[in-house]
Amino acid sequence: MRFLPVNLDVLLVELADLDQTLALLASLQRDPLPGVQELVPAAQTIFVRFRPAATSAAALVRNIAGRDISQRAERSSTLVEIPVQYDGEDLAEVAQILGITPEEVVRRHTGSDYTVAFTGFAPGFAYLSGGHPSLNVPRRSTPRTRIPAGAVGLAGAFSGVYPQASPGGWQIIGVTPLAMWDLARAQPALLQPGYRVRFIDIATQNIAASAGAACAAGQKDSKVARTREALAPGQSALQVRGTGLQTLFQDLGRHGQAGQGVSASGAMDATALKAANRLVGNASNAAALETVGGGLQIHSLGDNVVAVTGADAPLTLTTAAGRRWTVPRYQAVALADGDTLAVGQPDAGTRCYLAVRGGFAEPQVMGSCATDSLAQVGPPPLAAADVLGVHPAPASVVVAATQLPPDDLPTLAQDVVLDVVMGPRTDWFSAEAVERLATQRWQVTAQSNRVGLRLAGDIPLDRAIPGELPSEGTALGALQVPPSGQPVLFLADHPLTGGYPVIAAVAPYHLDRAGQIPVGAWLRFNPIRPFAELSPSV
Repeated sequence: MRFLPVNLDVLLVELADLDQTLALLASLQRDPLPGVQELVPAAQTIFVRFRPAATSAAALVRNIAGRDISQRAERSSTLVEIPVQYDGEDLAEVAQILGITPEEVVRRHTGSDYTVAFTGFAPGFAYLSGGHPSLNVPRRSTPRTRIPAGAVGLAGAFSGVYPQASPGGWQIIGVTPLAMWDLARAQPALLQPGYRVRFIDIATQNIAASAGAACAAGQKDSKVARTREALAPGQSALQVRGTGLQTLFQDLGRHGQAGQGVSASGAMDATALKAANRLVGNASNAAALETVGGGLQIHSLGDNVVAVTGADAPLTLTTAAGRRWTVPRYQAVALADGDTLAVGQPDAGTRCYLAVRGGFAEPQVMGSCATDSLAQVGPPPLAAADVLGVHPAPASVVVAATQLPPDDLPTLAQDVVLDVVMGPRTDWFSAEAVERLATQRWQVTAQSNRVGLRLAGDIPLDRAIPGELPSEGTALGALQVPPSGQPVLFLADHPLTGGYPVIAAVAPYHLDRAGQIPVGAWLRFNPIRPFAELSPSV
């Protein structure tokens, strides 16, 4: 058992194999540790997020190292049967790799039960262990840009089903009409950790019709109408006149959904979101609008009180009569019926947050209004003409005093310095690459978004260990390095697990700063020492 630093509030426990991993997971779930906020199991690791105010890395290491992991984890009594049409694009190639016929591949795939070992990659995506021992094939050398929802694939010793259309590198041997992910269900993910799974060849049984009905049920349109007609009598609202590059609903995220394969998402600059809510008298975790760059315009239907925080962008208020003036950031602003507030192009930072007194009347998805752009969970992006209902504010709610805006937002004019914790896979890189991460400047490319900042440096980071890394939990702020050697800094909508080595992670206190970095900015990384109380031998 090895303990690897991930961040100031995250440890990675590395074990010998999947059986040990599942045994430790069962122990930690049966006898949970105080201060542990999240566990993300993977093939040979458990990602442990904890609250430093409630526990320490040293205390966690001592406790976890003493756990008995000799017993196999018990499987759930729940059995899920998945009908499959075995006509996948890679079925013949898989048969050739294994030296058997396609028919024999199908017979072996349907001849054994599987167990949901862990979830990740995408909401509802389950890594299935077990099955015939011969079904161990490498991922495709070149991943496909699009794999259809329901595709059944093999990768290494795992089987899996893609819950939605996405890129991927698994060997596709068939497709199922069964919905793996359905927000209409109490548990949207059909496959939960520990469940048993059995694949059934549709060609041998008359089950296609019922399975197709189940799939159709999983594809319901959950979009809520954003129109004047949807408002209650007398309800105030904000109408969207312009969205800029992108405007989304965000709050502090949907935590605790790792078992469904869903990461937290949430505001890229959580401090700015909390400030906007405080200024208008809302709870700090209320949903607000997160907008990138300039261009957001909202028109007040009825009287409203709003506040805008985050990036240093000019705010212009125009009345129904055409009068126009500039209003300050980080201050509550009263909007009369017919007023329009416009957000200009930021001079520093890149994301603004707009909160409204009383809060937006936007339905939650899985306990949150956060829009996860990668997982496609949460409210849809805003569009021009959308009408956003506002909850009436209790009479006791008061707006807060004006707050000083931050004076150190990232700009294009000077390098942005971020503290980083080295690890967990620093040893996968050459000594020169580890040094280069801290000494070389890295530029944010135009391919960056809420999933992550794609960086470019003059000299890529070269690896000391070739080959594939088994999938493992990834942290907000992780610097994952793909084969190109150019790092990706994971942000709010990052995947729950990843298969490329992580060389470092941005310290928690600089994550909001990372969420405000504009495209084209230059970064420098400053390594800091994690877990000073741990001995190097742990």
